Amino acid sequence: MHFTSIANVLGKLLIVTGLSMVFPFLVSLYYQEGDSPCFAISALITTALGLPLWWFFRRSNDLDTKDGIFIAVFGWIMVSAVSGIPYVIHQTNLSFTDAFFEMMSGYTTSGATILTDIEALPHGLLFWRSQTHLMGGMGFLTLVIIFLPHGMGGLRIFRAESSPGQVITKERFTPRNKDAMIRLWAIYLALNILLIILLSVGGMSIYDAMCHAFGTVSTSGYSPKNASIGHYNNAYFDWVLIIFMFLGGMTFILFYQILKGDWKSLKINTEFRWYVGFLLFFCGIVTWILWRNGTYDSIGESLRYATFQVMSLMTTTGFTTADYEQWPRAAQMFLLVVCFIGACAGSTTSGIKVVHYVIIWKYIVASVKRIFLQPLTVVSIRLNGRQIDFSMIDLAVSYFIVNVFLILGGSCFMVMSDNMDLFSAMSSVISTLMNIGPGFGSIGPSKNYAHISDVGKWFLSWNMMIGRLELFSALVIFYPSFWRK
Repeated sequence: MHFTSIANVLGKLLIVTGLSMVFPFLVSLYYQEGDSPCFAISALITTALGLPLWWFFRRSNDLDTKDGIFIAVFGWIMVSAVSGIPYVIHQTNLSFTDAFFEMMSGYTTSGATILTDIEALPHGLLFWRSQTHLMGGMGFLTLVIIFLPHGMGGLRIFRAESSPGQVITKERFTPRNKDAMIRLWAIYLALNILLIILLSVGGMSIYDAMCHAFGTVSTSGYSPKNASIGHYNNAYFDWVLIIFMFLGGMTFILFYQILKGDWKSLKINTEFRWYVGFLLFFCGIVTWILWRNGTYDSIGESLRYATFQVMSLMTTTGFTTADYEQWPRAAQMFLLVVCFIGACAGSTTSGIKVVHYVIIWKYIVASVKRIFLQPLTVVSIRLNGRQIDFSMIDLAVSYFIVNVFLILGGSCFMVMSDNMDLFSAMSSVISTLMNIGPGFGSIGPSKNYAHISDVGKWFLSWNMMIGRLELFSALVIFYPSFWRK
């Protein structure tokens, strides 16, 4: 591996992180709640760590695939660690473990929190917490690629941080990696700005609108309110956020193609059609269950609450407008199934992703036809009108199986380390691995992760990073061959 080039990129990561602390510093100065020194000190420490790495290794420009994976894994760990410094310095009674967990949850867009009284924290710290969603939603490393020279291996870093589904669909923005990242971030920021405006028009303060916009378009879920979006009990806010959670779950290349006037790409995109179909089915069935059981007074209210919660969980956002553990068991069961799906590859979401379910289903149908109905027929599997290679099918099946094994193994670990009940243990692993945030049982929508032991928090933090890096990049470092020349 090219350790000098790796040091250069990690140095830039630290510098970008340190400079980004300017924004919460300004917020803390505005509200004058005494947390501004925390950001000033943290920014100086983080930038001071990054400058030597960038300066002394600035002529190192070679990166290969292993380097990209190493940067992706250890970059997320390093950035989460230094981002927790303001919480450790401030009198929030957060240990380094708690601060690391909160920041890893922010950058990986998980939204899992250990804070028991969110509104008690200063505005600056809460803004920093939400800002990590903004930076992590599109992939924090993709932001750093913008600052890399052309041809330095930005594509390798991007692939190390990307979903396997993006490899399967083979979608690209432009041949130049930096140009692709600039366009991607421009679309992402434009959606954030538009949502801030819409929430402000509805009566939300600019501060709250920014925090909730950062957590919505990035499909993350941090809110500056203890009751999340349920704090407002406002139908306008609910429906606006539903729309933008849906947009955050779309493949971002579709936005680029639509802006160019290519509406045909939306029509032929197989994953998008399945994504809409999944949402219509689950929103419909949960709405019907809530209405049939009289959980809400009208079909309109049932539709509003059901749609919000299904959209929030399927896009791995994690916002809540109600304590869904008080809903009928049938509704909870469907919500649990939604947690296993995820949205589209190439979006800001995590989870298994719709494209993998599309391929696995088509593979099952093709196998049944080939074995039982048409033994001599070669059945092809097509995605977006194109035939896909069997190596991509192997990738999709492997990705699904690895997720299942990680959930089962992780659940066993959480039962042993924290003596959790089986349902809560499994839910904690699913919620962190899929980057959802709230789950069921002891980490339900009205609870948090504060009661989990330090060992459990470090393990769940690792799960969040694995889920954000889409498994393989984070797991391949355990192969001995990865460290050999």
